[in-house]
Order: sequence, then structure tokens, then C-alpha cells
Amino acid sequence: MKVLVWQWGRRGAGPLLAAQLANALRSIPRTEAFLSLSTGAEILQGNDAPDCALPVETYDGAAGLVWRLLQAPVVMPRLVRRISALDPDVAICAMLGPLDLLCAAALRWLRIPMVVIVHDAERHPGENYPFLMMVQRRLLRSADAIVTLSQHVAMRLVKQATVRSRPSVLRLPPLVFGAAAPPPKAHGGPLRLLFFGRLLPYKGLGLLKAAVSEMGRPGQWVLRVVGSGPESNELDALRATTGVTVENRWVPDGEITTLIAWADAIVLPYVEASQSGVAPGAVTAGRIVVATRVGGLAEQLRDHGLARLCDPHPQSLATALRRLLDEDLTTSMPHISDPRRDWYRFATDLVDQALVPVLRHDVKASLSNRRLGAV
Repeated sequence: MKVLVWQWGRRGAGPLLAAQLANALRSIPRTEAFLSLSTGAEILQGNDAPDCALPVETYDGAAGLVWRLLQAPVVMPRLVRRISALDPDVAICAMLGPLDLLCAAALRWLRIPMVVIVHDAERHPGENYPFLMMVQRRLLRSADAIVTLSQHVAMRLVKQATVRSRPSVLRLPPLVFGAAAPPPKAHGGPLRLLFFGRLLPYKGLGLLKAAVSEMGRPGQWVLRVVGSGPESNELDALRATTGVTVENRWVPDGEITTLIAWADAIVLPYVEASQSGVAPGAVTAGRIVVATRVGGLAEQLRDHGLARLCDPHPQSLATALRRLLDEDLTTSMPHISDPRRDWYRFATDLVDQALVPVLRHDVKASLSNRRLGAV
């Protein structure tokens, strides 16, 4: 079976997820995987760049996106030829992007079935590209199979009536940012808390500010808030809080390993969520994850020994963080699963639950069409 995995974002978790999925698929017997990334993808710029069989020129900024869409009549024939040369049996959209409908159109022209992995059922407040959910709805209408990473997202899609049948649900494996770090609190200093990700309203920055203000015990903990996003009153309030530093900047892929290794605990104070890409990667690195019970977070983290779940209220979050001050994290670490095994399991489940059924249906449809043509 030949599988094309595409994700045409330039930065963030999307290209990394696609690369690790393609690599996991290659470990399955009789499965060949081709990776398609944007030529501007950050992970293609380093010395350890993944093998990308189909690099695609995308865009840089909103103006570049509009220009690429206007070029669609010129781009499409070449894209069809390049995909045809790889001759995949099935294609997987690893994470939604603005240009995915171009790839979907090329796949339809070539009659290659398509599986879409859906990360979010709705647009989160503050996200760029507000038309992305419109793109997703159109993409899902033409998908041969749909996979979500939580029951929460699957149920939302069913309620929206955007899917013909219930999606398959698979647990997101950890994005591997680098080697495991020393145990939490091994540095011997104050408890190190880290908020890492996009600085958007749904991430609960106001909740985080209220919680750390209630923690007390100054000097026994420090908090770094690191990520990119619009400046806000919540960020200003965090900056003014003793023990807290705010770094509003893009974090390159090569820095993520060091950033997570610095922390003793990752804090996810979200007020809404589909699931988290940071959480499983942090757990794999041996970090405690303190998260609120919202959206798909509880479902995603409930079986992880390193997870600490709390209610989305300042008192509950402050209590969960305060407990870490007294917990001996260096000797109470649970067993951490091998991410390679997690990815292999994810890839085999994806093959069994989505790819094989799609291919069987495609074969049946082809045979049916041949019989009708012979009548």
C-alpha cells in the first residue's frame, strides 16, 4: 500500500506531525509512505530534515496565500502530474491548512481516496484565517474517511452534521521534540512551571494569572509563559506578577526540546480545547502536565501517570500547582512509554480503521462500475 501524507503549513506542529506519521507508516510491513510538505516548512531547513517526496511551494503571509489561490489554474495540472508520478493508493491530510482544497481537487481528478485527520471541530477564538472552518467543511464533504483525535471532536462534528458517518477516533501520539530530559526538580531550585503555546484567549491566560496569584509561597516557584500571539491585558497582568516572565515570540522547532527540558511541569489552563499537541510530547519528555478538564483534554490525559487534572477555576488550578511544591517528583516518576511504539500503534490503527476500509470500498466501487459498463 502506498500512502501520501500531506501537510502544507510552514511552522508549528502540523509539519512535525505529518513527518512522524509518514515515518511510522513506513515501519508497517508492505506499506510505503510519501511525505508532502511546504517548501517553506521549518523542519525542512535543518540538517535532520525528513525525507519529503513532494515539496510544494505554498505562501508567506496572507497576501502570498491569496496569490497562490489565484494561481490555482496554473498550479493544478503540475500538482496532478507530480502526485500521479508517486502513484499513491490513498492520501492522508495530517492537519488542516488553507490550501488543502487544491490537493483534494488533484486527488479527486486522479480518483485517489482521501482520509482527513480532524483536530478541531470549531475555530478557536483569536485564531488567524477565519475561513479555515469553511475549508474544513468542504474538505470533509469530499473525504472518504474521517479520523479525529478525541471523542469530543467526533461528537461535535456529528452534531454539526458535517460528516456522513461517525469518524474513527484515535489517540494522538506524542510529538517527539527530542531526547528525554532529567527528572523534574532534579535542578534543586524553585519549581519551574511552563506555559507553552499560542497566546490566544482560549488558552486561559486570565485563568492562569488568577491561579498563580492564589498560589502563595513566593520564591518557591517560577513561571515562564512562552509563545506567540497578540498582546493582551492578560499578558500584561502576568508580566506584573512576581515570579512570572512572559516571552511573546515564535519558538523554533529546534528550541522546543530545551524549553520543555527546562520545566518541571507544563501548565495547560485552557478554558476550551479539542486536545493538546504539547501535552503528549511533554509527558514523553518526563514532564508533569497540569491541565483543566475541558474539551478533549481529560479524555486525552486521563490514563497518563504524569497528568494532573483540575477544574477550570483559579482555586482548583492553584491547588493542583501548589501540590507540586511538596511532591517528590524525582522519585515518584511513573513509567514513560516509548514514543516509537505509540506512533506505530497509531499508524497501524489508522491503517486498520481508515485506510484499509477506504481502499476496500474503492475496489468495490471500481468493480461495480466495470459491471455497469459491461451491461
